[in-house]
Amino acid sequence: MQRIQLAASALGCGLTVALLTIAGCNNKSDTATLAQTAPKMKMTTDIPPEITTPDSVETRIGTLKFFDGFPDDKTTQLVYDNLDFMRGVQAFLRGIPGASIQAFIPTAKKFGGVNGNVMIFEELMDSKALWLTPNNSSVYFLTWLDTTNGPIVMETPPNVLGVIDDHWFRWVGDYGNAGPDKGQGGKFLFLPPGYKGEVPKGYFVMRPETYGVWAPGRGMLVNGDPKPAVESIKKLLKIYPLSQAASPPVTKFTNMSGVPHSTIHANDFHFYEEVHEVLEMEPNEALDPETLGLFASIGLEKGKPFAPDERMKKILVEAAAVGNATARALTFRSRNQASYIYPGSSWWIPSNSGYEFLLAPGVFDLDSRSGFHYWATGITPAMFAKMVGKGSQYAAAFEDSSHHGLDGSKTYKVHLPPHIPAKDNWSFTLYDNQTRSCLQTDQRFPSVNSFDKGLVTNADGSTDVWFGPKLPPGAPDANWAQTVPGKGWNMLFRLYGPLEPWFDKTWRVGEVELVQ
Repeated sequence: MQRIQLAASALGCGLTVALLTIAGCNNKSDTATLAQTAPKMKMTTDIPPEITTPDSVETRIGTLKFFDGFPDDKTTQLVYDNLDFMRGVQAFLRGIPGASIQAFIPTAKKFGGVNGNVMIFEELMDSKALWLTPNNSSVYFLTWLDTTNGPIVMETPPNVLGVIDDHWFRWVGDYGNAGPDKGQGGKFLFLPPGYKGEVPKGYFVMRPETYGVWAPGRGMLVNGDPKPAVESIKKLLKIYPLSQAASPPVTKFTNMSGVPHSTIHANDFHFYEEVHEVLEMEPNEALDPETLGLFASIGLEKGKPFAPDERMKKILVEAAAVGNATARALTFRSRNQASYIYPGSSWWIPSNSGYEFLLAPGVFDLDSRSGFHYWATGITPAMFAKMVGKGSQYAAAFEDSSHHGLDGSKTYKVHLPPHIPAKDNWSFTLYDNQTRSCLQTDQRFPSVNSFDKGLVTNADGSTDVWFGPKLPPGAPDANWAQTVPGKGWNMLFRLYGPLEPWFDKTWRVGEVELVQ
């Protein structure tokens, strides 16, 4: 044994391990001792301790053990399980935008919102519809466009707010009041990715990076009445292939008001299957190589079945649970102080880094992107741009003024000072924390709007709005939105046609105050 050690010392440390193994000296404690007492060689220099690895390291995933930097079997398995878990969590957070869009497609196919047909909420969207944070004060309509077989034309009606997002929930363009048609209506042409054909004149041309395009819109109420908007949309909205422009087929509409349905992505293992569906439907070129690599590292690849083995599926089930919890924390309890409108306030804005979620050019705001898409539907610059007297502005509350989560068993009040800065109207809408959709109560519309009949304004021009399981004594019915005992909830305060006092903060929405 001594001769073997001497020979190994002369030939180098790599051979030391091999000769020791041949000699039968493969005991871990023996090799560790030898590694710690390796002789000084002719080329030996001082090694900076920060570049080496200890033989044993205590970490949050367990004790990691090495032989002179070489991980043992248990350590190797631990770190690979942890790596797959971390990538599973990151893939959940990164995949939320795509999964959120994908969750619309089964409902759109079932109720007629594809292939040139449109889902519309003629009597507004009530709480039977599971959508992420919709409002109850405009006429929603939705269509899913698929340019796989060629360009598609969409003729839009006037006086709508329409959004064009691709299959990964990235903004492509707007139509209507914030679009190039400037609210007058127009012809929009959607081209497939990489389209090389002739582009006819007379269209607003859109070139999304995906074949699938999500194109929802909202019609404006007239004195609280949805009928004029519904009539205009059904008469003037047309969708058809460019190849049939000379004789377009009739666009069909399905009234979805009061129809139970869900458009919410999964929060369990099925979430990864939804992301895989998007990858299968779209070109890889629609995403950056690093994101594609992240998805591929857990088995999500275009052209390959997503079939994790028992070990990997168990890891991804847990990763989805942690990813979901992380997304909820990013949204409901943001640690980014820039996300709050006022210092110390509970009022939160959907993104302080804009529709592109950029902290600086080329630097993504990862937390805001995940938190926003987990909670909200649609993305457009119009949601964040300062447009005095136009568009809309948003503020959300998940906590009361003492920073406790909103409890459906309790009663709260928000005071709106005089001269509410909305040219058109304002509203509060309540959402279920679980679904992030309209809170399902005895009220069809879980909201309070400035155009509601019977809304009471105080003598000084201010307005008080109550939220609770029962109408508080003395509170006007129109100034109250019902909550559900035992359920958590959150809400959005919207201003339509926001005015300068909102932007310069000389007018401030009151905090959510606990009454009882």
